[in-house]
Amino acid sequence: MNKKELIEAIAAAAEISQSKAGNALDGMIAAITKALQEGDTVSIVGFGSFLVRDRAARTGRNPKTGEAIEIKASKSPAFKAGKALKDAVN
Repeated sequence: MNKKELIEAIAAAAEISQSKAGNALDGMIAAITKALQEGDTVSIVGFGSFLVRDRAARTGRNPKTGEAIEIKASKSPAFKAGKALKDAVN
């Protein structure tokens, strides 16, 4: 499912126009992004949690030359599925 199909599904389920559903989806994405930038976790009960995970610095290899390279520490967005979502998929 791509973004357009998701907007169509939201519009049908909520009985609203696709433009309003698109605005709502864009607003949700923006709110989640802002919260993660600020270091917060976004939890949606029954669905899951969006969070930021820290990745430690590590040594990697250049696949072309085989030379060891240092990969610096970074932060990565992650999603942890809630129990209800896990049960629905299984």
